[in-house]
Parts: sequence; C-alpha cells; structure tokens
Amino acid sequence: MCALFYVSIIAFFATTPFVYRSTIVIMNLPAEIYSVDSVRKIDQIAINDEGIGGYTLMTRAGQAAASAMTERFAAAKRWQIICGSGNNGGDGYVVARIAAEQGIAVSVLALSSPEELTGDAATAYMDFAALGGAVAEYDGALDADAELLVDGLLGSGLERPVEGKFAEVVDAMNAHPAAVVALDIPSGLHGDTGAVLGTAVEAQLTVTFVGLKSGLFLDRGPELAGEIVFAGLEIPARCRAGEVAIMRRIDEAIVRKALPARKRSSHKGKFGHVLIIGGGVGMPGAVHLCGEAALRAGAGLVSIATHSSHSALIPASRPELMCHAVESADDLAPLLERATTIAIGPGLGTGDWAKALLAAVLDTRLPVVADADALNLLAGSESNPGVLSDWILTPHPGEAARLVGTSATEVQGDRPGTLARIAEKFGGTVILKGSGTLVSSKKGRPWLCSAGNPGMASPGMGDVLTGIVAACRAQKLSAELAAVVGVQVHACAGDAAAEAGQRGLMASDLIKEIRNWVNP
Repeated sequence: MCALFYVSIIAFFATTPFVYRSTIVIMNLPAEIYSVDSVRKIDQIAINDEGIGGYTLMTRAGQAAASAMTERFAAAKRWQIICGSGNNGGDGYVVARIAAEQGIAVSVLALSSPEELTGDAATAYMDFAALGGAVAEYDGALDADAELLVDGLLGSGLERPVEGKFAEVVDAMNAHPAAVVALDIPSGLHGDTGAVLGTAVEAQLTVTFVGLKSGLFLDRGPELAGEIVFAGLEIPARCRAGEVAIMRRIDEAIVRKALPARKRSSHKGKFGHVLIIGGGVGMPGAVHLCGEAALRAGAGLVSIATHSSHSALIPASRPELMCHAVESADDLAPLLERATTIAIGPGLGTGDWAKALLAAVLDTRLPVVADADALNLLAGSESNPGVLSDWILTPHPGEAARLVGTSATEVQGDRPGTLARIAEKFGGTVILKGSGTLVSSKKGRPWLCSAGNPGMASPGMGDVLTGIVAACRAQKLSAELAAVVGVQVHACAGDAAAEAGQRGLMASDLIKEIRNWVNP
C-alpha cells in the first residue's frame, strides 16, 4: 500500500489572505474540431508568436479544469490526482495546487519521480511542493477513500498501446468507485481516431484545452470522455487562423437559421410533399414511423406507398398520412408525379417488389432520401446506379460496410474515411449514423453531431431520421443542409425523450419531441 500524502494549508491561510478566483471562462463547445497535430501547432503559435508563456497556458488549463471539477463534483472533498511525466502531468500538478488552495484534501500519485520532470511540468510540480504538497510514487494501489480521481497521465499525443505500470493504473482507476476526470483527453484514447490503445481511462468528465480533438467524438471517444468541457485558454482567434479544422460540429444555431418562423400567409403547399416508399409484406411499422416523423418535422403533405396487405392500417392510427396500396412500379407512377421529395427504404425488403420500386425511383429526378433496404439493394446491385447528385444516403455502420465492401469494424475504425468513400462512390450527401453521426460536405470537412445518446440504439430510430431529413428537404433546404438539420433535430429529440431514462427509449418517443426542435 502506498503512503498517501494530503496537503494541509491551514497555516498558510492563517497568515496569507487568499481568495481563489478562476480567470478562465469555460466556453460552450466550439464548432471546429481539429487533429492533435493542429492543436499542438495552435499551442505553439500562442507561445512563440503571441508571447504567451507555456506555464501561463498550463496554469490556465489547470484553473479551467479545477473550476469544472468543483462545479460538477461539488460534494467531492477528497481528490487523488495521478500524474505522468509530461505536460499532461504538469496540468495535474496545477490542479493539485489549486485544489489545495481551496481547502480540498488532495493527494498526488506519480508514475515517475517528479524530480525527473523538465520544463513547465517541473515548474508546476515545484509550485505544488512549495505549498507543502507531497507526491507519492504509484505502487499498485489508489486511495480507496478518494471521492474524485483526476487523470493527468498521458494526454493527447499518445500513439502506442498503454502498457506496464501505466496500463495497471488505468485499469485501477476504472475499477475505482470514484468519478474520474480526464485532463485534455482520457489517457489511452487516440486523439485523432478515438481508438483505444490497449486500455483507456473511462472518464465521467473531460476538460479539453486549446482545440477540440477529433478523437473525443469518434469511435470510443464519446463513451470514454463522458461530459466534455472546453477551455480555449484565452488564446487569440488569430492563432487558429492557419489551421484548418478537420470536422465541424453541428449546433442548434444551424437549425434556427435553417428553419425560421413561418409567415402567416403560408399554406401546406409551400412545404413540400414527401412520398415514403416501403413497408413490404408484414412490415408496416417502419413507414408509419417515417411518415409521422415527416409530418412532425414540418412537411406540408406526406403520402405513403406501401404494400396492399396493410395499406389501410396506417391511416387508422394516423389519419393525416395518405396511404396508397402499391402492387407494382406502375402503381407508383402517379404518386411520383405529385411528390416533391422521395424517402425510400423503411421496411422495403429486398425482393422483386422492392427492386422494381427502387428502380422506378432512381429513374426520377426528384430529391431522394435512401435508407435501410434501399441501401442494401444499392450495395448488392450488379448495375450500380453510379453517382447521383441529389440524393441523401443514410447508412448505419453495417449498411456502410456493405456499400463499400468492408466490415462494420473497419467502418468504425475510420468513420471519416468511410464517409468519404461512400460519397465518392455514390455521390450526393451521406449521413453515416452512429455515435458521433457524420454528414458529408461539398467543402470536404464533414459535419459531426455531438448530440444523441445510447438509448437511441433501438428499432425504428433510423426510420424516424429518414422522415425528418425528407421533411427538411421538402421544405427546400439543400441536400447537405437538410441532412445536417435533420440529424441535429433527431439527436436533440432523442436527448429530450431520454430525460426520463435511456433504457427503454423507443423511436415513437422521439416523435413527440420533434416539433419542439423544428420550431427553435
């Protein structure tokens, strides 16, 4: 068992007047998401070109983290901070000093002797030690009574698997009952891809600095980072001007701008006519969900072309949906003439009936949103339809894998790359669903949705998304903007519906929330 040393500064306060005030403003998450290399360059520009000292930035980072931690975990009065040998460890020593100054019982465990530290990390340690702070070397055990653990081990530059004593302490942190806060990024998480490098810290809160790293939002990133707080460290915007973000985060401001209040003179003809095609034999539920979502998202009219065996069932529960029995592609022709936007795939099936309907849709020049079985048919088609400019494809990882001939595991390992491959092969706009849904862009940098929750991994969620996106497209948003707005509305509706709990969340629960998010 390691000896635990806690800082006591009662004597210090008795002789020195001190009031802790954080000078850092913890900002809302920005739109730009960068690579680790770009964040590192921004940091260096601030130091070299703006004359902001490295230790000044480290101090600001520690202040921002301490502020977030005391706000989020106000009841925790016994902290243990685990520090590595680099600048991430330096951030940890700053947090330890600030916590001690606030009267929090704080202990520090080091994975290497602090006497071996150099640069700003060494300065951070010495300032902590000057307050009477002591550091113990990790010997296999954490403080069993700690109420909050702080990960200052490895930071965002990690490229190799976590091994040895570092892996041991990561696993110990994950097994500890206390909440864990990660400084900058959970140790063991790849800063660019979100892959786990051997093992990784499971944080409830991550306070990240300078710029948002893509690894926080991809693959295992959202799961391991927990709540994300961003601190820009007062770095001027001009320091970021030369670095191009690799992704853009979707936010509610985009929805507000895209869906302004309607004029009093409006009528349903101004908001498009969505035709939803699907619902093969025995599968009426998917088109029902899709149609109701399209109505709630503001489409002027919604028609459903579905199999005759259940075409009468849907209007019985939702009379606003106009349902049409379709036995063949010939029956579809008059419906296509009246529609302004097509959504195809929910419950479609992959038999001859489905293939004929998809072929008819691909012959039109109408905007198309393709999902589910429509994507499976495209993936398995011997006659590839080629690149189409005015359609939106909405694959989940399994469907994406079939579209580009790979595996779902490989898709998840390189979501931005898969998104680009699908867009290149099929054209149009691509929504790659999943945790951290991505939307392709003509500007090259994909959009990323950071809203949503694990409760949305349930049947019918994709059908609801298809209906929302089709309704946005019918309201004359561009394909890209319809996809972006639709994804954000869907995710926010999911978060609102999950307030009562994520487990047991159903797709129909989202439909009740959609209207709140399309009337921002």
